[in-house]
Amino acid sequence: MTPMIGYGAIILVAVGLFIVAFILGRNPAAERPELGLRGLKRQRALDEGGLFAKCEPAVRQVAGWMKGIPAPKFRARIQDELHYAGEWLGLDANDFMALTLLAALGFAGVGALSVALLDLPVIMMMVLGILGGVYPYTRIQGEAKERMKEINRALPGAIDLAALCMGAGLDFPGALRQIVDKSASRDAAIVEEVGRILQELDLGHTRRKALEGFAERVPTEAVKDFVGTVVQAEAKGTPLSEVLVIQARMLRMRRSVAAEEAAAKAGLMMMGPLMLMFVTIILLLMGPFAVRFTSSGF
Repeated sequence: MTPMIGYGAIILVAVGLFIVAFILGRNPAAERPELGLRGLKRQRALDEGGLFAKCEPAVRQVAGWMKGIPAPKFRARIQDELHYAGEWLGLDANDFMALTLLAALGFAGVGALSVALLDLPVIMMMVLGILGGVYPYTRIQGEAKERMKEINRALPGAIDLAALCMGAGLDFPGALRQIVDKSASRDAAIVEEVGRILQELDLGHTRRKALEGFAERVPTEAVKDFVGTVVQAEAKGTPLSEVLVIQARMLRMRRSVAAEEAAAKAGLMMMGPLMLMFVTIILLLMGPFAVRFTSSGF
């Protein structure tokens, strides 16, 4: 009786997996983005080649299946992370879920091959599969942190240039356009964000809405202070060029204070390795004497 129950459970699981695969397989492959920042990032990733360019058709196919999975909160959280990362690889939430699944299967496959060839424990396959599923999420978090750090470093210079242009007679959108036109690299994160602000202004969005969108995509303290200062100056009628000069000076001062705090913390963090080196040197110097005393019978 027990084997029959086991076979029945296996059949039910197989039927359930078949039904899930059939429902998901009815969704067509996701379309490749061609417009906007996502389209630009996707095309750039394909031009660079590499593993993602080879797996991109499979990612779009599985992303079409992911549309049938009801997980709105998880999609919203992933979409926010992708915005923070600057639309990494031109992915959306479904593309990212597909990439996570393929990465987990790929790492698990490598683990299964290693288990078969090197006679490793079977748990290695599960561990590698989990690592493969976690890797894309940790990657977008790292990309988001690096991008925010880059924007914080470049923001004071961009504000100075905008203030200089407005002092020469340009309006605020014209000053922002000069930041984009005079930039040495069009791939810089600050240039992408300023260009996006200009696009939203061209589409008819208000200046406040465009700047608040910038603060939502880059939720750092420096960006929030800049956006709040500009919006408040516009509401009160304060000359914007003077406000921008003060804001750039404050951001540079804040960076100096942060650098001094980091330098002070670095001195304390170096105490541990220095103590270990000191103990190692003492052991190297006193070790021969200890061996000699021990061998002499003391």
